[in-house]
Amino acid sequence: MNKNKFLTYFNNTSAKDWQDWRWQFRNRVTRIKTLEHILGKTDLYKDKLKEVISVYPLAITPYYLSLMQNNNINDPILAQCVPDLQEISCLETATQDPLEEDSHMPVPKLVHRYPDRCLLIVTETCATYCRHCNRKRLWSKPNHISLKTLFQKMTHYLAQSPQIREVIISGGDPLIFDDHILENLLSSLRAIPHIEVLRVGSRIPVVMPMRITPSLCRILKRYRPLWFNTQFNHPAEITPESRRACNMLQEAGIPVSNQSVLLKDVNNSAEVMRTLLYGLQKISIRPYYLFHCDPAKGCVHFRTDPKASIALMETIWQQCSGLCLPQYVLDVPGSSGKIPLNVMSGAIKNDFKKHQHFFDKFK
Repeated sequence: MNKNKFLTYFNNTSAKDWQDWRWQFRNRVTRIKTLEHILGKTDLYKDKLKEVISVYPLAITPYYLSLMQNNNINDPILAQCVPDLQEISCLETATQDPLEEDSHMPVPKLVHRYPDRCLLIVTETCATYCRHCNRKRLWSKPNHISLKTLFQKMTHYLAQSPQIREVIISGGDPLIFDDHILENLLSSLRAIPHIEVLRVGSRIPVVMPMRITPSLCRILKRYRPLWFNTQFNHPAEITPESRRACNMLQEAGIPVSNQSVLLKDVNNSAEVMRTLLYGLQKISIRPYYLFHCDPAKGCVHFRTDPKASIALMETIWQQCSGLCLPQYVLDVPGSSGKIPLNVMSGAIKNDFKKHQHFFDKFK
C-alpha cells in the first residue's frame, strides 16, 4: 500500500512527519471506523469487532499499516495487527498467562523465572498491538505505579539479588519511552555491579523503525554489552526502513537477533519461512528463536499443528545453512524454560541413527 495514501488521509501530512516516530506514535490507528476508512474495506470490519477491542485494544502505526497489500483479505500484516472475532471466540485450552509470569513477580512487573536472569515489563504499551501477543492480558491493565517508583522497586530487588547477571528489558515495548527515560533505566541497571549483560526486547524496528535514531543508538552503545532482540515474522516486514533501523543498531555495536513466532496462515509454510530466514541473514540479523505460539487467550487461532510444524522445520533444516536456522522452541511455564522442538524431527533422528557408528568411535 502506498504511504502517500496515508499522508493524504492524515490531512496531507508531510514526508518529514512520516519519518518522525513521535508522529507515528501519536497517529496510531486505534478505532475500527478509522481502519475501515483508511483501508476502504468495510466488508471486513463488522460492528462486532468493537467487542474485541473492548477486551484487546487496537493500535497500529501508520507505517506498519502501510505495509498491507491492497485487496488481500489474507494479508500477513493484516492478520498480525487487525482485530479478529476469533480472539474472543476461540478460548478453548487457553489461559490469560500461559507462562505463569504473574506468579514469578517478586516485585511488580519483574519476572524472575530463571536463577541468573530476569525480565522487566517496563510498560504495557506498544507502538502496534500484535494480535498474537502472549501478554495481551496486560493491554487493558495500565500500571498504576509511577514509572519512577516502578524502576526503584525493580532496581532495589536486582541490587539484592547477586545471582542475577542478565536483565531483559521488555514490555509492552520499552522503546516507546523517550531517550532520557531509557537512559535513566539503563544507567540504573548498569550501576548494579553484578549485572553483566543487558538485553532489549522490542518490535520497534518492524512496526515503527523511525524510532531507531542516531541519538538512541548512542545511548544504547554506552551500555554495552547490550543485546537487541526483535521480531520479524514475515518477509514483507523486511523493508528499506526496517533494514536501515537494524543497520544503525549494528553500526553502534549492538548485536541484533530475531525471535519469530510461528503463526497459522502468516508464516507456517516452508516457502515463506525460508524467504524470511534468508532475508534476515542478508541484513545480518541472527535468527535466534522460532516460538511455537503460546496458548494465550486471544491467540488460539494463530496456533499451528505441532506435527505439521515440526515437519516444516525439518524441511527448513535440510534446505537452509546453519546461519539461517533459528531454534524452534516451545516455551513452558515456570523455570523449565524453552523446550527445543528441532530434536523431535524424524529426519534428524534418522540421520543420527545412520551415522551413530561414527559417534560411537569417540566414546
